[in-house]
Amino acid sequence: MGGEGGGERQLGRALSFGIPDTALGLVMGYVEDPWDRDAISLVCRHWCRVDALSRKHVTVAMAYSTTPERLFRRFPCLESLKLKAKPRAAMFNLIPDDWGGSASPWIRQLSASFHFLKALHLRRMKVSDDDITVLVRAKAHMLVSLKLDRCSGFSTPSLILVARSCKKLETLFLEESLIAEKENDEWIRELARHNTVLETLNFFLTDLRASPEYLTLLVRSCQRLKTLKISECLMPDLINLFRTAQSLQEFAGGSFDDQGQALENRNYENFYFPPLLHRLGLLYMGTNELQILFPYAAALKKLDLQFTFLSTEDHCQIVQRCPNLEILEVRDVIGDRGLEVVAQTCKKLQRLRVERGDDDQGGLEDEQGRISQVGLMAIAQGCPELTYWAIHVSDITNAALEAIGTFSRNLNDFRLVLLDREAHITESPLDNGVRGLLRGCTKLQRFAFYVRPGVLSDVGLGYIGEFSKNIRYMLLGNVGESDDGLVQFSRGCPSLQKLELRGCFFSERALAIAALQLKSLRYLWVQGYKASPNGTDLMEMVRPFWNIEFIAPNQDEPCPEGKAQILAYYSLAGRRTDYPPSVTPLYPAV
Repeated sequence: MGGEGGGERQLGRALSFGIPDTALGLVMGYVEDPWDRDAISLVCRHWCRVDALSRKHVTVAMAYSTTPERLFRRFPCLESLKLKAKPRAAMFNLIPDDWGGSASPWIRQLSASFHFLKALHLRRMKVSDDDITVLVRAKAHMLVSLKLDRCSGFSTPSLILVARSCKKLETLFLEESLIAEKENDEWIRELARHNTVLETLNFFLTDLRASPEYLTLLVRSCQRLKTLKISECLMPDLINLFRTAQSLQEFAGGSFDDQGQALENRNYENFYFPPLLHRLGLLYMGTNELQILFPYAAALKKLDLQFTFLSTEDHCQIVQRCPNLEILEVRDVIGDRGLEVVAQTCKKLQRLRVERGDDDQGGLEDEQGRISQVGLMAIAQGCPELTYWAIHVSDITNAALEAIGTFSRNLNDFRLVLLDREAHITESPLDNGVRGLLRGCTKLQRFAFYVRPGVLSDVGLGYIGEFSKNIRYMLLGNVGESDDGLVQFSRGCPSLQKLELRGCFFSERALAIAALQLKSLRYLWVQGYKASPNGTDLMEMVRPFWNIEFIAPNQDEPCPEGKAQILAYYSLAGRRTDYPPSVTPLYPAV
């Protein structure tokens, strides 16, 4: 009877899910969201096996959460891999340089086992010249995309090796990486000599030298080049490049900061951009150079003005000529007045980023360059298609946050930082505003709210937990008043996988309770909490496959108040073996 019953169950499953493997694999190929793919793989073992064989891309959000061997066993046919190591806080110099994140064990296994790998994206990792040599020897014949994103540890001779060997390379991405021997630009010439299929070259915000002659040679060789983002290079020297690069659609970099030439001798009347160019970001552009953008402004879909010397009025002048903008990146010098112009002009805007200006660098600020509730409300009402919005503000009200919830219903990523430039803000606490924002923006999956102490109470923190049904990533700074607020918050957020807390000063016990109550949590980073002498209360958050690390600025001295860091993450790899002196493993113990 038991055997017959088992046979009936197998038959029922076959009838329910009896889709041919080929058809099932094709259908799964159209499911791109990784969370949907994970859900599919849980239906039954057969679907899990088909998912494993048909999955072409995987993102590993924490390199220590698994091993390359385990990943290969799970997904043997991967064609594309994105791998992150150092915590995001490393971008703000909050993580010790020696924390870890070596790419070596991964590259050795990728080179030996992943036979179909064509695209590799490493982010915030240490990549040595030897690592690149191993990778190129194994994958040069098939590699089409190599992204070393905010990485360090390699040099330009390795880039020369990549350029000579990877002749199918379509994307080479090095943005914000720290690269040794930066004066050597022979790698660009080698890329031009050995590659004709390159479509994207990005070494923006690096210190790499780039001669205009080699860049022009590159665009002549690579007729399909669509994206070129470079380091500093005087714009007048790039005119021949732009006349040659007729397929170019995106450009960033260059420089107008020619200190050796008198201002009256700088002539940009004959300046030229390629006809298909519609995504643009320029370095150190000032009021006198703004005129070169005017003839091309109406065609622009992306404009990055973060690294310019433009005033509030300059921003208004250029933005009002850009009705087709979909992406705008600026500093807060744009001011409320500039944001009002954006709201009136850019009805197609989908992504808006407003970074903090540099208070200590003369010429980069403007007396009107402050963002308040006025600018926020204008954008919310005037740009209904926004999906991403990151902004630094000097003042804010509940009404402005509620307006975002009312009008910006398409947001899936919202990040707000309240600066400390003003002694007082108009309204506090912002509990009701946060509630209104989250109730209205139901598509949000990423949310950051970094304010000043006292601006968000325990009640507001509870609202965040209650109304964050779909949010998977969250950064909170200086929020809440007591442990009760954090505990109330952690009773909600059913989808939250990654949480970062800074300057909130909750107790270790409250952090442990929160980590246990947030059932989907896979990653927790905290800086600034009420640390105990031995960290025993943190051990209450211990659970299977959970690594806990303590990070101190100096292990030889008592940790200054507010500087202690805790990093906890889900891992199938167990305790890592490359802890530096600045990191103490709490669990699993040594």
